Amino acid sequence: MAGRQPVTRDVYEYAVIRVVPRVERGELINAGVLLYCQPRGYLCARVELDAGRLRAVDPGADVDGVRRALSAYELACGDEAGPLEGESLGGRFRWLTAPRSTIVQAGPVHVGLTADPGTELARLFDKLVRL
Repeated sequence: MAGRQPVTRDVYEYAVIRVVPRVERGELINAGVLLYCQPRGYLCARVELDAGRLRAVDPGADVDGVRRALSAYELACGDEAGPLEGESLGGRFRWLTAPRSTIVQAGPVHVGLTADPGTELARLFDKLVRL
């Protein structure tokens, strides 16, 4: 093992972005993942709406409106973050994961360790959002 460099893993936080079309029923669809890794200066959201699943839960759902709300998570993580542009990445993550009773919302925050936040985001997305 001489000469091998240990793999550095850093703490990350993530939340599932979910769609709750009829809050009173409590049914939800996982539609994205938001991941923040402070030591690596990483904040990214990946979203994908399954319109068929949404319509199965709520046939009258505004699919285009939900897509726009989901895209706001991705935009808030980028360089041109709109109203969050002046916020630190950690501040943006906290704002995006704050509890709210809207159709699109973040679930509870969870933590883990990763050597590559982008790969971890892809893994979580495949596991928690895609069927």
